[in-house]
Amino acid sequence: MQVRTRTERPDDAPEIRRVLMAAFPGPDEADLVDALRRDPAWLPGLSIVATDATDLVIGHALLTRLRVGGDGALGDALALAPVAVAPEWQRRGVGEVVVRAALSAAEAAGEKLVVVLGDPEYYGRFGFTPAGRHEVTGPFEVPETYFQALPLSAYDGGPRGLCRYPEPFVGV
Repeated sequence: MQVRTRTERPDDAPEIRRVLMAAFPGPDEADLVDALRRDPAWLPGLSIVATDATDLVIGHALLTRLRVGGDGALGDALALAPVAVAPEWQRRGVGEVVVRAALSAAEAAGEKLVVVLGDPEYYGRFGFTPAGRHEVTGPFEVPETYFQALPLSAYDGGPRGLCRYPEPFVGV
């Protein structure tokens, strides 16, 4: 299995949409990515694709800007969402490869903190732990183990507080 990762290019958008539509039961995640591309939260260097030997997009992991805190103490963090792998490539390690590449890109960019809403067993392999341990809360009604955070090497104890997702996430 030969899988490569790279930053998304403008001509990848249709292929990323194809992967998202195949990986999820409806268009919500694909529509979310399209909307995020037009939002100030979009960080072009943090949209990562996995490709096969022919450069066909087979996976995608997206990190976008997220605000944390309140009362004048806002800080920046990143939201990891969505993560998708084409069904024929699932359970072959592609998801792990593309998530690790996205986290490495965030690390290289000097980011401090990444949050994710997802399976603690899956995201725990990357070092994510319940976000509450870092005094970070999410706007979702979910068991606390599902809203997770990963401090990166630039993490200095902040930001802390309630996460404010970009507008495109509201409808998902």
